[in-house]
Amino acid sequence: MFYVSFFMTVAVITSYFPLYFQSKGFSTIQIGLLYSVGPMIGIASNLFWGVMSDRFRTVKKVLVLILIGQLTMAFLVFRSDAFGLLMLLMGAFFFFQTPMTSLSDSLSLLTASRTGKSYASFRVWGSIGFAFAALVFGQLLRSYGAGLTVVLVLGTIFCSLALSLFLKDAREAGVKKPDFSGLMPIISSRPFVAFMLTVLVLSVAHRMNDGFLALFLQRLGADASIVGNSWMASALSEIPVFFLLSKYGHKLKELPLLAVCAAMYALRFLLMSQVENPQWVIVIQLMHSVSFGIFLFTCIRYIQSVVPDQFRASGQALFAITWSGLAGLLSGLLGGWLFNNWSPHAMYGAASALALLGMLGFLVLHAKTRDSSLEAEMQRGER
Repeated sequence: MFYVSFFMTVAVITSYFPLYFQSKGFSTIQIGLLYSVGPMIGIASNLFWGVMSDRFRTVKKVLVLILIGQLTMAFLVFRSDAFGLLMLLMGAFFFFQTPMTSLSDSLSLLTASRTGKSYASFRVWGSIGFAFAALVFGQLLRSYGAGLTVVLVLGTIFCSLALSLFLKDAREAGVKKPDFSGLMPIISSRPFVAFMLTVLVLSVAHRMNDGFLALFLQRLGADASIVGNSWMASALSEIPVFFLLSKYGHKLKELPLLAVCAAMYALRFLLMSQVENPQWVIVIQLMHSVSFGIFLFTCIRYIQSVVPDQFRASGQALFAITWSGLAGLLSGLLGGWLFNNWSPHAMYGAASALALLGMLGFLVLHAKTRDSSLEAEMQRGER
């Protein structure tokens, strides 16, 4: 229920915030700036809250605290019309909002490890909540206007806060506090840094679609219901992929699987760069299943395999900083510039090129990893 409620909020922020700000009279560049301040703040906030969670050995209490802050800041955001003040308030809102995904995933991973369940069996409910909100909220906004966004955001955050009180921490209070000096050799190693840089390249492409899909559809003549349907299609398409990966994903190597999802991203955004009919966007969004569905699950599994449980929240925070913070900042600036100075289609063409670069990166990493494994086996054989 918590995942359903939380991702309903994500659906509103991702799908309908741009339309709300546009209804308030802000330009595309201003909307891009409002979205870029979030990832910029998120770089620090993800790391801060992740370290706090690991240091005090609690995810639940941190979630409750940031949801209270998020609800307060959201209320203030909707009370402001001045762009300068709104930038500050959106920065404060994202300080509390951006760590939600990494902390929720940390709690799910720790719970899955304790109970023997899979991460995907928890995360799939987020997709269900997102799909429901994208469909139903899109219809409501079409009927009642962008002003209803205020009620939807505040309502879903309040529900998440209420549900968070019933969550259970997956860590024992007696567990020794982690020594963070043990984390540094892992995250500073060359393979890990190369992996995160490749994730960043692919994430920039993904975040361009997240940030500008609604405006792209509006440019094509679509209304709010088509925006909602396109996001619903992408969210629903994740569900079977999460179930399949939870059952069979452990049998596949992470890096080749990520190369496949990057190739699907490249094809998906290439098609978006050519489309003129908004109805076709809904069909193309179904490719979200093999692109983002594989990407999210496999990246988390890879990080889980190299980062110990005592650093779980910090490890997830580093991933969130990369794919949400840095990528969100770069995609907001680059995507906004391409959208305005060239065209939305040119923006998607650039996203397709970045996805191809990401595919090559994962293939090179896989080749180097395989060569290192073969060399290690040969050395063991000689001994």
